[in-house]
Amino acid sequence: MWYPIPAGKRLLVFLPMLALLLVSSWLMRGPLQTSAAPAGIVSFELAGSETRARAILAAWDAQARSFADYSLRLDFLFLVAYSTTIGLACLWADSVLRARGLPFLIGLPLAWAMWLAALFDALENIALLTMLHGHPQSPWPQIARWSAIPKFTLVLIGLAYTLLGALVWLATRAFGAPKAESQR
Repeated sequence: MWYPIPAGKRLLVFLPMLALLLVSSWLMRGPLQTSAAPAGIVSFELAGSETRARAILAAWDAQARSFADYSLRLDFLFLVAYSTTIGLACLWADSVLRARGLPFLIGLPLAWAMWLAALFDALENIALLTMLHGHPQSPWPQIARWSAIPKFTLVLIGLAYTLLGALVWLATRAFGAPKAESQR
């Protein structure tokens, strides 16, 4: 399977995407946690019903709503950063695992899946912005929720795969684990 970022350019893409990810994450921190939204914007993403979405919106004052609007708009940039960063990290983890002859070789499909997660995120953002601007009725809460769930699932799987690759890489560094026969 082919990947659009060539192997020789991946680090040159990864580093600025990681920087963008960190900066945009920092910029999106804000005053959205309330009793109705204990997880802030994530509570809004997963509301799933008109009643729950309206309760969250009612709990946010004008400043919180303004910040939510800003944060959701910035998230369109953030989703490019996290999907590319995690996707490239999955490819790196795949190369680490391949070099050790381990059978967990799903990095390339996961790298592509991160862009699918970004697509779910964009759809979720459209639903959330629609609700934020006065239309919290169906189908928007359901669209947001059913876009958020696969997005979070794919991102968590990608992060877990990256963590597996990092742990194998660290173990190799610490204990000098041998490479697979074909890589010697």
